[in-house]
Amino acid sequence: MSLDKLSQVVGIVHFMADEALTRDFEVILEVPEKDPTEMSGAERRAALVSVGRVEAQLAGWKSRLIRAEREQHGQEAAERVLRDGLQSSRREASRDVETSTQLAELPTTSAALESGLIPPAHARLIARAASEGPIDEALLTEAAQREPFDKFAKTVRRNQQEMAEDDGQSIFDHQREKRSAKAFLSRETGMFVLTGEFDPMTGARIDTVLAAKERELWNAEDPKERRTPQQRVADALAELILEPGKGKAKGTALMVVADYDVINQELVNARLADGTPIPTAELIRLACDADLLPGVFRAATQEMNLGRKRRTASDLQRAALIYRDKECIGCGASAHRCFAHHVRFWKNGGPTDMPNLVLVCNRCHHNIHDEHWDVTQDPASKRFNVDPPPDPFPDTGVDSYRPSQCNPVLLN
Repeated sequence: MSLDKLSQVVGIVHFMADEALTRDFEVILEVPEKDPTEMSGAERRAALVSVGRVEAQLAGWKSRLIRAEREQHGQEAAERVLRDGLQSSRREASRDVETSTQLAELPTTSAALESGLIPPAHARLIARAASEGPIDEALLTEAAQREPFDKFAKTVRRNQQEMAEDDGQSIFDHQREKRSAKAFLSRETGMFVLTGEFDPMTGARIDTVLAAKERELWNAEDPKERRTPQQRVADALAELILEPGKGKAKGTALMVVADYDVINQELVNARLADGTPIPTAELIRLACDADLLPGVFRAATQEMNLGRKRRTASDLQRAALIYRDKECIGCGASAHRCFAHHVRFWKNGGPTDMPNLVLVCNRCHHNIHDEHWDVTQDPASKRFNVDPPPDPFPDTGVDSYRPSQCNPVLLN
């Protein structure tokens, strides 16, 4: 079966619905009979892309059905249909009804979703942003067709800030109002569960302290018996709550980046290190409540290149890396949980100099050292990336790519 035919077959969705009774419907999806294990890698990947488009089309149709149900019988009835008919949780049902209502006011986004051009998660991001304030729907819908979720989420936040008429203060106030936390014993696992959502500023302060405690635990661990990253986060959180005076992770120090307007002699475009915009009023309040980490990087006065004098990055270099890379260059993980990696390995003579250092999380660090991924730099944007080997999915099942730099993980 050709790839074109495969995509056509997988992508066929038939909707049969009585327009008068939107709850009575049947969806028929025709899929190829060929076992996925018998497909080539190219065929499987083409099929997955087509399945993703079908999922988007179904999500668009589902949203219209939910909206019709809500308009005819009310929100509670619509949520009950989702809980009873789709076995959705209360939270999922409430979210789906809310999203369907928001999409009704976004024709461009709805059309792209129903056509399978944008993923459902991207459409939800646009819908939520529109409920918080003005957005450029056309721009975001176009970006949603080409950007992966994490990158697109940042695009949405930037667009919200640019479209806001009050320096983004109303968006920030809305986020702060929506803060929530839950602590409960899971009936399913018997484990105690602690979750929370916070505004970006509060979240950045929490993340800074939590990451510092994680690094403290990392340094105290036996290298042969290390915790998993998830276990370390849990232990760090428990220690901060139960033993607040233990260790060194105290206070809150944040890096805030801003541009200097020479003409008006003022700081503008204030943002956290990861690019999250900060309203001016919140920046002033933050300066009163927390320790800000000021940084003016001048080659003439600050030693940013350490050569072979030391293997680990200095505090100043880490701050500069956070400013430059903002996050893990491979997956976008928080910069606070990243290592300073030598592009040219230390064991191979690589210097501890800024041009030879990048931020990578533990997983991406393993990919580089153990799975033969490469650190590359875009010649135009100068941004670093972590790229897989030339053929990460060989149909033969054998990857013959073996770079000379293969060696165990060396954590800086």
